[in-house]
Amino acid sequence: MAKNILELIIGSFDDKKQWRAYKARVKALPEPYRETVDAIERYLMHSGDTPADWSLAGKMFDDLADLFDRAAADGTPVRDIVGDDPVEFVEEFVRTYSDGGWIAKERERLRTTIADAAGDA
Repeated sequence: MAKNILELIIGSFDDKKQWRAYKARVKALPEPYRETVDAIERYLMHSGDTPADWSLAGKMFDDLADLFDRAAADGTPVRDIVGDDPVEFVEEFVRTYSDGGWIAKERERLRTTIADAAGDA
């Protein structure tokens, strides 16, 4: 019972273990891959684009680490992964993990409202 109360206060222990494992994987990456993943993670945390559901967010971060692990092993240049526009890469990457959260609902509400107001129905 104490574990449940403690987890209610500080969050799931399993989720924290998964996050720490992800961070250890990123820390083990060679440069410039580690710096790139750190920059992507920072952007995601500040932009609010991460899925609200940890099961999706955890999978997304694990897949990000997998992608850069393989790239480092293969010697794939960072630009070959992220392209010319890193923001576009990250936004497309995140879209594959979208749970249709509140922003997707608000975007659709905006489209519908404007279409109705403009008589496009």
